[in-house]
Amino acid sequence: MAERITFSKKTSIDCIVVPVFAEFKLSAIVKKINILSNNYILEILKKNNFKGKIKQSLLLYQVPNFPSKKFLIIGCGIKDTLNRKQNKLIVNYTINLLKKYEIQEIIWFLTDLKIKDCNTYWQIRDTINIIEENIYIFNKFKKIALYHLLKIKFNIVKNNEIIYHNAIKHAQAINLGIEKAKNIANLPPNICNPKYLSIKAINLSKKYNNIFTEIIDEKTMEKMSMNAYLAVSKGSKNKPFMSILKYMNNITDKSQPIVLLGKGVTFDSGGISLKPSKNMEDMKYDMCGAAAVYGTIYAIAKLKLPLNVIGVIAGCENMLDSNSFRPSDIIKTMSGTTVEIINTDAEGRLILCDTLTYIKKFNPRYVIDIATLTGACIVALGDNISGLMSNDKKLSDYLIQASLETDDRVWKLPIDDKSYYDQLKSNIADLTNSSNSNSGGAITAACFLSKFTKLYKWAHIDIAGTASKYVEQKISATGRPINMLCQFLINITYNSNNKL
Repeated sequence: MAERITFSKKTSIDCIVVPVFAEFKLSAIVKKINILSNNYILEILKKNNFKGKIKQSLLLYQVPNFPSKKFLIIGCGIKDTLNRKQNKLIVNYTINLLKKYEIQEIIWFLTDLKIKDCNTYWQIRDTINIIEENIYIFNKFKKIALYHLLKIKFNIVKNNEIIYHNAIKHAQAINLGIEKAKNIANLPPNICNPKYLSIKAINLSKKYNNIFTEIIDEKTMEKMSMNAYLAVSKGSKNKPFMSILKYMNNITDKSQPIVLLGKGVTFDSGGISLKPSKNMEDMKYDMCGAAAVYGTIYAIAKLKLPLNVIGVIAGCENMLDSNSFRPSDIIKTMSGTTVEIINTDAEGRLILCDTLTYIKKFNPRYVIDIATLTGACIVALGDNISGLMSNDKKLSDYLIQASLETDDRVWKLPIDDKSYYDQLKSNIADLTNSSNSNSGGAITAACFLSKFTKLYKWAHIDIAGTASKYVEQKISATGRPINMLCQFLINITYNSNNKL
């Protein structure tokens, strides 16, 4: 919550978090409290040789003439020089201190800081994002002590109540969507299988009366000739399910819907092109694209955005047995295009190509697919930036804008060079599902998908490096790129014509 903070002797405050700068320069709030305490704060800072450096802190108890039980001073470097990256470091450091001291109720004055190229709205969004990320623990199968930050109040500076409340509303809804997605993605594959994803989709439609769910099962896929999608699932006892989540919250808007497609391979063994055993347990995260779509729909429903958005969760499992598809098989896709299988571990694009063909029925304004598609994207961009490839410059520009606003970054890779498509040529089919070259793997995968997206504006986001991360040698889902996707949709909502 946010309010204009005033202090009196009757006020009971557990902890107040305040900034202090280098060379004993006090922020406005600390100056006031220093006067109330008869110069106690400044004397303590000098006595402790508090330099005010970033990642420096001092916790005081029972400051004279001040109602707070605890007084947490955070070093913020040289005044008026902070950038967004430094501010996020400060927030992250502060949250870890609060966890260490098990402080549960705070008044937060760090949003009073002046940050270069970052306004109050984004300071609050960033702060809540970092808090939620730091306190998240997946403890469904193990008893782990949780840290609960029960109450945080932001001090409202000037007459910015609407900005504060909007930032809090957006951040809370988006982070709830991120939490839901992470909880699904972190589940083991013996629980989170394609059927489970379909049940989650159905339950979400029961929660919101403007979400309608349709489940496409194996028999229906067979009738629609979704042979590429079905080929991937042939080796698994867990049948494929495609879940369609229709968020329809603008009945007066006759424009085309925005479609989000998530790759939902709940476990990827690689099939006959078997993956190495090392780190194969991480392959449960091959459905993080589907989790991201689920979390995004959840968040925009919570925000009640006046949009029509369709989320498609392409659930499947890539296992191997005597029924598994093989290298050298030729498969006729739903579009009629034939594909020669070179690598059964390049399965995501087979699921997506049929789903992208199916999506044409919605006459979409935009289609954005999100997939942990290629290890090559990790080689190209590392584990902090997602790959972006698109057949429409404006759409990619809008996604880049949202990524920069949220710091949920993407980097655009080219798909307009003939040489990439040449790598997908087959002597006996229209396409191969994988290039024999080791170069440009993330791009050639997107080039393959682009063959099925010629009738609409499309973007592909490869989250292979960003969907999960290791923290202290433990892997966990990140919930990316939900923050960026939600901001993209928020930007559409508040655009004057509701059209980007």
